[in-house]
Amino acid sequence: MTLKPIGIEICQYPLEFQSLLRGAKLYDSSCSPEAKVIFIDKDTGYFLKSAPKGKLEREADMTRYFHSKGLSAEVLAYVSNEQDWLLTKKVSGNDCITAKYLEQPERLCDILAERLYLLHGIDYTDCPVENHTKHYLELVEFNRKNELYDKSHFPDSFGYQSPEEAWAVVDSQKHLLQNDTLLHGDYCLPNIILDDWRFSGFIDLDNSGIGDRHVDLFWGTWTLFFNLKTHKYRDRFLDAYGREKVDEGMLRLVAAAEAFG
Repeated sequence: MTLKPIGIEICQYPLEFQSLLRGAKLYDSSCSPEAKVIFIDKDTGYFLKSAPKGKLEREADMTRYFHSKGLSAEVLAYVSNEQDWLLTKKVSGNDCITAKYLEQPERLCDILAERLYLLHGIDYTDCPVENHTKHYLELVEFNRKNELYDKSHFPDSFGYQSPEEAWAVVDSQKHLLQNDTLLHGDYCLPNIILDDWRFSGFIDLDNSGIGDRHVDLFWGTWTLFFNLKTHKYRDRFLDAYGREKVDEGMLRLVAAAEAFG
């Protein structure tokens, strides 16, 4: 997580947050253009995220849900007026792209697989997002129609030569995607927090819900490739998770879908 010191006009923020912001050291920790995130260095720390109206409702619901399972931060407030605001407590520790974790890639890989296996075994009967697969496929089709396609992010073994080739796989096999597992939905190293190698929690849960385990498995293999700059930990990750639960054809299907963003 990158923190950049900032100054703000507190009066421009909702009244619910002004007393917390006042007198605190503030840092920009945003990692995407879709949302702005401020780290509030007060007490044990807080994160205040803002985004266009309606964009943070699902994340608020799913963060509450994961917190109820002991897996994420506590949500202190969700406010939706002209835009959305989400205030959470800081999860203790640091994300998995911290140098001390990247310097021990085998250990990191095994923890990544272990935590995903445990997540996928959780009872999800009360999950507020009951059909992530439906939302997932709707977004894929929307992006295809709007010609949003980028295969450059994926390992060579999952590369498709054209959007037509990727879409042919999605269109013919999308019915195979299940809806039977609690997912993180963006299972990447920056979204997993460790406290001196002990699992502390997940963050950025706006894509979580009940869906197909291979979505998380795909992103687990991808993040090891992307952050460690090598394919060598892919097999180790899948072995540690449990090869009997992995279908390589489903990973190729998810890769084709993810090529459309």
